[in-house]
Amino acid sequence: MVKVTVWNEYRHERNDSKIAAVYPEGIHNQIAGFLKEEGMDVATATLDEPEHGLTEEVLNNTDVLVWWGHIAHKEVSDEIVNRVHRRVLQGMGLVVLHSGHMSKIFMKLMGTSCDLKWRDVGEKERLWVMNPSHPIAEGIGEYIELDQEEMYGTHFDVPAPEELIFVGWFEGGNVFPSGCTYRRGNGKIFYFQPGHEAYPTYYHPEIQRVIVNGVRWAEPTKRAYPVYGNSKELETIKREVLL
Repeated sequence: MVKVTVWNEYRHERNDSKIAAVYPEGIHNQIAGFLKEEGMDVATATLDEPEHGLTEEVLNNTDVLVWWGHIAHKEVSDEIVNRVHRRVLQGMGLVVLHSGHMSKIFMKLMGTSCDLKWRDVGEKERLWVMNPSHPIAEGIGEYIELDQEEMYGTHFDVPAPEELIFVGWFEGGNVFPSGCTYRRGNGKIFYFQPGHEAYPTYYHPEIQRVIVNGVRWAEPTKRAYPVYGNSKELETIKREVLL
């Protein structure tokens, strides 16, 4: 059974009554709920917990970390970012959602500014499936349509994706690489754009399906972490003696 930790800064829902009305139990618990329905072993963690809820023990028992953040990226401790980064390189999967593109951990893994264009007027979005044979797109038709979402637009300052799963088209005319995969070290990373806190995006069945698929895709391969450094001879090396 895949072990998932859903991390959320959990600020909007506590400080804004309009957001609390959309996600009364927090975005993290909404996501955790539908992952649990898929038979996953799910825990949650939030910014204001000790060590942001991401202790060594928690991360060592996490196969896939789901990350949602927005207004408090700078409050995330560099020590915790380095801890998560280390675990991704060791093989832990990472699913980064929506405004998590500007999180310290995603920026560290990408090595770029991760910046983009944005506009929040509640416009329609169509997420077109660009890679229909990919497991993250399993169960999805030609596109997903959202009545309201925050616009993210190109240029998106990230490395070229290893796989482009979705492209988002917005009513105002912008487009965006809305579903991208990467590998860093032994870890797999999936970035998925939809999920502004003011809209009920995470109640949408097809958005839930994509996140479930993304978690399953990002699950670590069951193998030992590679051994690095000075290596012993596997066979006897013939050496000539120079006189």
